[in-house]
Amino acid sequence: MRQQESSLQMRIAEYLCRQYPDVQFHSDFGSGVKLSKIQAVIQLRQNGYRRGWPDLLIAKPKRRDISVMIDFTAVDMNGKKFKPEIVVANGLFLELKKDGETLFPGPRAKKRFLSLDGKEYKNEHLQEQADVLFKLRKAGYAAEFAIGFDEAIKIIDEYLGDK
Repeated sequence: MRQQESSLQMRIAEYLCRQYPDVQFHSDFGSGVKLSKIQAVIQLRQNGYRRGWPDLLIAKPKRRDISVMIDFTAVDMNGKKFKPEIVVANGLFLELKKDGETLFPGPRAKKRFLSLDGKEYKNEHLQEQADVLFKLRKAGYAAEFAIGFDEAIKIIDEYLGDK
Protein backbone atom coordinates (compact mmCIF):
# COMPACT_ATOMS: atom_id res chain seq x y z
CA MET A 1 0.00 0.00 0.00
CA ARG A 2 1.45 3.38 -1.04
CA GLN A 3 0.94 6.19 1.38
CA GLN A 4 2.02 9.71 2.18
CA GLU A 5 4.79 10.31 4.71
CA SER A 6 2.40 11.98 7.18
CA SER A 7 0.07 8.95 7.28
CA LEU A 8 3.13 6.69 7.59
CA GLN A 9 4.25 8.71 10.62
CA MET A 10 0.79 8.41 12.21
CA ARG A 11 0.78 4.61 11.73
CA ILE A 12 4.23 4.33 13.29
CA ALA A 13 3.19 6.57 16.22
CA GLU A 14 0.14 4.35 16.82
CA TYR A 15 2.36 1.26 16.71
CA LEU A 16 4.83 2.75 19.20
CA CYS A 17 2.04 3.76 21.60
CA ARG A 18 0.52 0.28 21.43
CA GLN A 19 3.67 -1.87 21.49
CA TYR A 20 6.04 0.31 23.53
CA PRO A 21 3.79 2.52 25.71
CA ASP A 22 6.62 3.62 28.02
CA VAL A 23 8.98 4.72 25.25
CA GLN A 24 9.24 8.46 24.60
CA PHE A 25 9.32 9.54 20.97
CA HIS A 26 8.85 12.64 18.84
CA SER A 27 7.69 12.89 15.26
CA ASP A 28 8.36 15.92 13.04
CA PHE A 29 5.04 17.48 12.06
CA GLY A 30 6.52 19.44 9.15
CA SER A 31 7.65 16.30 7.39
CA GLY A 32 5.77 15.58 4.20
CA VAL A 33 3.41 18.51 4.81
CA LYS A 34 3.07 21.36 2.34
CA LEU A 35 3.82 24.54 4.26
CA SER A 36 3.13 28.09 3.17
CA LYS A 37 6.20 30.18 2.38
CA ILE A 38 5.95 31.95 5.74
CA GLN A 39 5.54 28.65 7.64
CA ALA A 40 8.53 27.15 5.80
CA VAL A 41 10.71 30.14 6.70
CA ILE A 42 9.62 29.96 10.35
CA GLN A 43 10.36 26.24 10.51
CA LEU A 44 13.75 26.74 8.86
CA ARG A 45 14.63 29.50 11.36
CA GLN A 46 13.47 27.38 14.30
CA ASN A 47 15.89 24.67 13.14
CA GLY A 48 18.84 27.06 12.85
CA TYR A 49 18.62 26.99 9.05
CA ARG A 50 19.61 23.33 9.13
CA ARG A 51 17.91 21.00 6.70
CA GLY A 52 17.55 17.25 6.57
CA TRP A 53 16.59 16.55 10.19
CA PRO A 54 15.06 13.05 10.61
CA ASP A 55 11.31 12.50 10.94
CA LEU A 56 11.29 10.41 14.10
CA LEU A 57 13.30 10.31 17.34
CA ILE A 58 12.93 7.46 19.80
CA ALA A 59 14.46 8.82 23.02
CA LYS A 60 15.59 5.57 24.60
CA PRO A 61 19.22 4.57 24.87
CA LYS A 62 19.97 1.05 23.76
CA ARG A 63 21.96 -0.78 26.38
CA ARG A 64 23.72 -4.11 26.32
CA ASP A 65 24.64 -6.25 29.31
CA ILE A 66 28.42 -6.63 28.97
CA SER A 67 28.47 -9.59 31.36
CA VAL A 68 27.05 -11.57 28.44
CA MET A 69 30.16 -10.74 26.40
CA ILE A 70 32.60 -11.33 29.25
CA ASP A 71 32.11 -13.20 32.52
CA PHE A 72 31.97 -10.17 34.78
CA THR A 73 29.91 -8.96 37.73
CA ALA A 74 30.63 -5.53 39.23
CA VAL A 75 30.21 -4.36 42.80
CA ASP A 76 28.82 -0.90 43.59
CA MET A 77 29.97 1.41 46.42
CA ASN A 78 27.62 -0.33 48.87
CA GLY A 79 28.98 -3.78 48.05
CA LYS A 80 25.91 -4.76 46.02
CA LYS A 81 26.59 -6.89 42.93
CA PHE A 82 25.26 -5.80 39.56
CA LYS A 83 25.77 -6.59 35.89
CA PRO A 84 27.22 -3.55 34.12
CA GLU A 85 25.77 -2.30 30.86
CA ILE A 86 27.21 -0.29 28.06
CA VAL A 87 25.29 2.20 25.96
CA VAL A 88 25.23 1.01 22.37
CA ALA A 89 23.26 4.02 21.08
CA ASN A 90 21.86 7.14 22.75
CA GLY A 91 18.56 6.93 20.85
CA LEU A 92 17.14 6.06 17.44
CA PHE A 93 16.52 8.54 14.63
CA LEU A 94 14.57 7.45 11.55
CA GLU A 95 14.21 9.28 8.27
CA LEU A 96 10.93 7.88 6.98
CA LYS A 97 10.13 7.42 3.31
CA LYS A 98 6.89 6.22 1.84
CA ASP A 99 6.65 2.75 0.31
CA GLY A 100 8.31 2.45 -3.07
CA GLU A 101 10.55 5.49 -2.72
CA THR A 102 14.14 5.05 -3.86
CA LEU A 103 17.20 6.72 -2.38
CA PHE A 104 19.85 5.99 -4.93
CA PRO A 105 20.25 7.11 -8.55
CA GLY A 106 19.65 4.66 -11.36
CA PRO A 107 22.44 3.68 -13.73
CA ARG A 108 21.42 6.38 -16.25
CA ALA A 109 21.14 9.22 -13.74
CA LYS A 110 22.83 12.41 -14.93
CA LYS A 111 23.38 13.77 -11.44
CA ARG A 112 24.58 12.02 -8.32
CA PHE A 113 24.95 13.54 -4.87
CA LEU A 114 27.74 12.16 -2.68
CA SER A 115 27.01 12.03 1.05
CA LEU A 116 29.38 11.93 4.01
CA ASP A 117 28.52 8.21 4.32
CA GLY A 118 30.26 7.62 0.97
CA LYS A 119 27.05 6.71 -0.88
CA GLU A 120 25.55 8.46 -3.88
CA TYR A 121 21.95 9.68 -3.56
CA LYS A 122 19.54 10.62 -6.30
CA ASN A 123 18.97 14.23 -5.21
CA GLU A 124 20.40 16.94 -2.98
CA HIS A 125 17.65 16.62 -0.36
CA LEU A 126 18.38 12.91 0.21
CA GLN A 127 22.09 13.69 0.38
CA GLU A 128 21.41 16.32 3.09
CA GLN A 129 19.32 13.80 5.02
CA ALA A 130 22.04 11.14 4.68
CA ASP A 131 24.63 13.67 5.93
CA VAL A 132 22.53 14.37 9.06
CA LEU A 133 22.07 10.62 9.71
CA PHE A 134 25.83 10.14 9.32
CA LYS A 135 26.58 12.94 11.82
CA LEU A 136 24.05 11.51 14.29
CA ARG A 137 25.68 8.07 14.05
CA LYS A 138 29.07 9.68 14.74
CA ALA A 139 27.52 11.35 17.81
CA GLY A 140 26.44 7.98 19.23
CA TYR A 141 22.89 7.56 17.92
CA ALA A 142 21.36 4.85 15.77
CA ALA A 143 20.18 6.70 12.66
CA GLU A 144 18.73 5.13 9.52
CA PHE A 145 16.51 5.61 6.51
CA ALA A 146 13.34 3.49 6.65
CA ILE A 147 11.28 2.97 3.51
CA GLY A 148 7.69 2.12 4.31
CA PHE A 149 5.90 0.91 7.42
CA ASP A 150 7.28 -2.64 7.46
CA GLU A 151 10.93 -1.56 7.27
CA ALA A 152 10.41 1.12 9.94
CA ILE A 153 8.79 -1.38 12.30
CA LYS A 154 11.58 -3.89 11.69
CA ILE A 155 14.21 -1.30 12.61
CA ILE A 156 12.25 -0.15 15.68
CA ASP A 157 11.70 -3.71 16.93
CA GLU A 158 15.37 -4.59 16.42
CA TYR A 159 16.36 -1.45 18.32
CA LEU A 160 13.86 -1.68 21.20
CA GLY A 161 13.62 -5.47 21.33
CA ASP A 162 10.86 -7.55 19.77
CA LYS A 163 7.57 -7.82 21.60
